[in-house]
Amino acid sequence: MDEPITVAEDWFASRGWQPFPFQREVWQAMQRGASGLLHATTGAGKTYAVWLGALLRARRHPAAARGAPPLQVLWITPMRALAADSVRALQAPLAALAPGWSVGMRTGDTPAAERARQDRRWPAALVTTPESLSLMLTRESAREQLAQVHTVIVDEWHELLGNKRGVQVQLALARLRRWNPSLAVWGLSATLGNLGQAMEVLLGGPGGTLVQGRIDKALVIDTLIPPEPGRFTWAGHLGQQMQQPVIDEIERSSTTLVFTNTRSQAELWYQMLIEARPDWAGLVALHHGSLDQAAREWVELGLKEGRLKAVVATSSLDLGVDFLPVERVLQIGSARGVARLLQRAGRSGHAPGRPSRVTLVPTHTMELVEAVAARRAAQAGRIEQRVSPDKPLDVLVQHLVTVALGGGFTSDDLYDEVRSAYAYRGLTRQEWRWALNFVERGGDSLHAYPEYHRVRPVDGVYRVTDRGIARRHRLQVGTIVGDATMQVKYLGGSRIGTIEESFIARLKPGDCFLFGGRLLEFVRVQDLVAYVRRAERRRGAVPRWNGGRMSLSNELADMMLQVLRGVQQGDVLDGELQAAQPMLAVQQRLSRLPSPETLLVERYRSREGHHLYLYPFAGRDVHMGLASLLAWRLAKDRPNTFSLSFNDYGLELLSALPVDVSAVLDGRAFSSGHLLEDVLASLNSTELSQRRFREIARVAGLVFAGYPGAPKSMKQLQASSSLFFEVFRKYDPGNLLLAQAEREVLSQELDIARLRATLGAMRRKRIEAVVLRHPSPMSLPLMVERFREQLTTEKLADRLQRILRAAEKTLQKTP
Repeated sequence: MDEPITVAEDWFASRGWQPFPFQREVWQAMQRGASGLLHATTGAGKTYAVWLGALLRARRHPAAARGAPPLQVLWITPMRALAADSVRALQAPLAALAPGWSVGMRTGDTPAAERARQDRRWPAALVTTPESLSLMLTRESAREQLAQVHTVIVDEWHELLGNKRGVQVQLALARLRRWNPSLAVWGLSATLGNLGQAMEVLLGGPGGTLVQGRIDKALVIDTLIPPEPGRFTWAGHLGQQMQQPVIDEIERSSTTLVFTNTRSQAELWYQMLIEARPDWAGLVALHHGSLDQAAREWVELGLKEGRLKAVVATSSLDLGVDFLPVERVLQIGSARGVARLLQRAGRSGHAPGRPSRVTLVPTHTMELVEAVAARRAAQAGRIEQRVSPDKPLDVLVQHLVTVALGGGFTSDDLYDEVRSAYAYRGLTRQEWRWALNFVERGGDSLHAYPEYHRVRPVDGVYRVTDRGIARRHRLQVGTIVGDATMQVKYLGGSRIGTIEESFIARLKPGDCFLFGGRLLEFVRVQDLVAYVRRAERRRGAVPRWNGGRMSLSNELADMMLQVLRGVQQGDVLDGELQAAQPMLAVQQRLSRLPSPETLLVERYRSREGHHLYLYPFAGRDVHMGLASLLAWRLAKDRPNTFSLSFNDYGLELLSALPVDVSAVLDGRAFSSGHLLEDVLASLNSTELSQRRFREIARVAGLVFAGYPGAPKSMKQLQASSSLFFEVFRKYDPGNLLLAQAEREVLSQELDIARLRATLGAMRRKRIEAVVLRHPSPMSLPLMVERFREQLTTEKLADRLQRILRAAEKTLQKTP
């Protein structure tokens, strides 16, 4: 056995630990200089597998023998909240294994004094984020400071892989590999379905060492069964009914994390808990990304120290912060994906040998079926894949300016370097020349404006020579583009957090709303700040945040159809299915149950018009595009007006005039021919593209968000990006950023690949056509989705009561 491995094992033994085989495998691979991906259960010991591997590798590095070493290891984390926790974990073995080392943190939250100390001398290991690493690359001395980095560890790689922040990481790694060809790169993940491809993206090509940590860690996925699930249900129907069962579960546990999928839902559930148990004030907390940083840090510290009874949270607490006191995890509603469910389950029992348990809390009866599907999919290892974006040119444009600031570049060398990043492996010379021309001259439409001449060749090397351009670029390095948000402050000046401008714009002075677990009264807007005071009234609106609704994953949707097929065959042994049986039985009496082999199509005539329901089980995003596509195709020959509704399971087309459904029943409406043209014709694609272009313009550096203390309003930013959009459309139609905006709408908002696959699956299925005498349990939630856009809460309740009374009469007459 190698001597360094013995050193690592001795340190483990000093803490009463025994290394797992996968940890030894990583140590040995890193000593050989190998790069790779470590995939293991949350809380299994991934951190010390790669960190001790990096320390063992450093013992062979020449700089390790000379006092305090230069910067040698970069630890990239996707969230600032994880950084401090990571630093504490990495410091633990230093006294024994690397006494001359220090670990530092560099994120947007790092104080100026600490930044100044780091600028004088870097620590041996640095925990940072993709944005802060990109900012480091803008330094003229970047190569000198980073060339001795021999190991890079990317934590929670699954969180970065499928988005532009991951592309940022890919480009930064390509830069570091050019400076140090022997660079070792390791990714960490607990929830990935495409491990080989994920490793290839991280390493920039094939090869590498894939280590899977197989340890016996118990995983329990169970469900809180509603007392009365009912025969008809809709989104949120069971929420209030589950209040007391959730309180009982929290009461029985030491510390509980209550996960919700949206910030609005988190606000509501926090309020429900405090109203029912006012004695829990100070023991139950709220955590989501719109709350002020100080409030979030207080909650995180309370979790670590075990002072909190429960925390209601969104994905802001999904990732690997180590909260050992957490005993239970509750998931309000469906997690919408297997990977997300496993990630959240791992927040409990976050240590080797401790079981992880997540308890699902259904908010409507179909989520009981979804709970069974999630458990079976997790047991079968059906975890969602994540795919890297394909050559996003806005990120490339930003990177060109970054590298021009960080020492400069020559065209051919940087082209080869960029192509070594997986996302840009297919980048053509023509696309490269366009991007270079865009940052050098502003492209074909902005060449008359000097502020868009961001780089220029100086003695054959492209550099940024304008100090104003340099400052503006450094102020907005990154690919995260925030929603149109506005700060919320008390009249006294203390900050509470941020809320979308569109929500604030609907409020009048005196209106009340829930935020941060408090009932607030809106006072006024001044200087891009919404000022509020504590409210005396009992009720208020709940803010809405964009992007809050997640779409059901393929893996979970496919398993749901298998579960429903099993129900038809008498497989109802799971407790959740027994509880859902009244609803499923009514669905079978009034209609049919969908299955993997059949496509259920329901028709219904009401005073509103002609209803057509389809249940592809392809997720909300696909159903949105599919509903528009089918409405457009069905109205081509005979003009008609449609109202559309959709959820994760199906969609509704409501028309004033009768519809010829023969094209649906024989599958012609599901053709993939001319799909792209038909989708673009069926939607306001220009509006969608313009909205997407706002983000692209910011990342590409066309729109500047303002200087610290003097930010631009969202209206100003939207106006600026809209102006660029129109200028490019009229005078530069070949601008590749326009094409990227359209491509992102199709691939991300409409998920055109999944839509195409869904249409193919629908054509292959046998159509089960049913004419309804009354809305079925599966069609009613689609009606409610539409009603919510039209009716007040009180009128919606009255409407539902009439529908349910009519349903009972229909069931009495139905054999």
